[in-house]
Amino acid sequence: MRFLGELDQRLFTRVATARVPGADPALTRLSRSADHGRLWLGAATGLAALGGRTARRAALRGTGSLALASLTVNTLVKWSARRPRPLLELVPQIRHLTRQPHTTSFPSGHSASAAAFATGVALESTRYGALIAPVAAAVAFSRVYVGVHYPGDVLAGMAIGAGAAVLTCRWWPPRQVNPERERPPARAPALPDGDGLVVFINSRAGTGAPAAPLPPAVLLAELLPRAELVERGPDDDFAALLDRAVLRAVELGGALGVYGGDGTVNAAARAAARHGLALAVFPGGTLNHFALDVGVPHLEDTASAVVRGEAVAVDIAVAAPLACEASDTDIQFLNTFSIGLYPDLVRLRERLERRLGKRPAAALALIRVLRIATPVDVRLGGHPRRLWLLFAGNGRYVPDGFAPAFRPRLDDGLLDLRLIEGDHRLARTRVAVSALLGALGRSRVYRAERVPWVQADGLRGTDTFAYDGEVAPAAGAFRLEKRHRALVVYRPAVPGNEIAQQARLAALAARYRRQRRGRRFPANGGPSVPEE
Repeated sequence: MRFLGELDQRLFTRVATARVPGADPALTRLSRSADHGRLWLGAATGLAALGGRTARRAALRGTGSLALASLTVNTLVKWSARRPRPLLELVPQIRHLTRQPHTTSFPSGHSASAAAFATGVALESTRYGALIAPVAAAVAFSRVYVGVHYPGDVLAGMAIGAGAAVLTCRWWPPRQVNPERERPPARAPALPDGDGLVVFINSRAGTGAPAAPLPPAVLLAELLPRAELVERGPDDDFAALLDRAVLRAVELGGALGVYGGDGTVNAAARAAARHGLALAVFPGGTLNHFALDVGVPHLEDTASAVVRGEAVAVDIAVAAPLACEASDTDIQFLNTFSIGLYPDLVRLRERLERRLGKRPAAALALIRVLRIATPVDVRLGGHPRRLWLLFAGNGRYVPDGFAPAFRPRLDDGLLDLRLIEGDHRLARTRVAVSALLGALGRSRVYRAERVPWVQADGLRGTDTFAYDGEVAPAAGAFRLEKRHRALVVYRPAVPGNEIAQQARLAALAARYRRQRRGRRFPANGGPSVPEE
């Protein structure tokens, strides 16, 4: 330990006496800008505002990692180490901070925050992480350069920060940027400029999604100028308009496109599979679970796959009532199916979201449902069960605990079955505590398995099913099964660069706004053109 202390002092002396041209004012200002995490909170705000979905996830993980690292350093480690700050005799006056810190030196809180934010961002996106990492490294170095920390303090802080970011993965696993390749790839028609593609646009979907910089019809016309667009208006019948788009796609011998949320995509997927059409999914909802899992997070990703004819085949899951042979009574789902708490939550959320918005409505609905819910009785595979919740995913979800986030593949032929038992005391509370502690796999209340099918009957205690964010009347007896690789979906072989996509989107939005201003205020002094 004495050797390490002497080495730390020698390294500090070398940095303190170094002369880096132009670095004194820059590194001093950079060090001050990171006080109380202001630099990183500003960076997170910029990522969330200017970037896409990946950038928003990166900003959220980076901020959470920073908070965890700061809490660890300032409440635990600093007060146990109590190492004094370095002496400033060797540090030039121009580098001295206006306000010197009064806390102990080990470890460096600024370095912990910098490493935590940079690592958290990089866990979600290596591209965004590469932008943040040099700034984080400069902040860490600046703490030695201005004379408030030893190099060992900085290295320890960086290790704590990186560890805090990695620890967040225990509760919230990073989404894969490149979903696993379904094998083998599916065949779909290549449609240059979208020729032969008919896109059903449900612009009323995604009430909780961030505001789009361009109307979906305008953006799709830019990406695929020869595609036919069928846009749903406020008074249009959803089913009739979707049928019209499907029949037109069949007539052209091309493909069906859909812009909307998971419920809209579910309806379009059923129609596409029924008519043997490839489906182009343009994410336009709040969560877009299916689009993200299949590998098309951005409209440009789907457009490039349509032009090249790159696609995969995915499974469709089915809840088929046993008391009726008619196939049109089947509930087909692309993402999830459930009975118990979730259908009630969806139904209450839909009543509240027009007044509150989707996310606040979902939170309030969850609180109310947990307070008043009762278990349901059902026989699974002939065995009677009392359940708070039965959840079935179309494909294996990760993580394995009861917080499914995403699916690495969509053609594995399996249902991801997860149950919360209702026969145990305080079942809901025990599940929540186990999930927070990362010990859900050992909980007696929670069960999980992957099966190709499961049969249920004797359902009592509920009259609704929930699937892909929608609610349907429940059947007393039903079979959950898979239709393997029943749907062909466009997906690019190589994912796009989100940073470049967002830059192109911003340029298109700016041009669109200029054109609208030009129509309203003609340069030649002629009459203005009314807005549509």
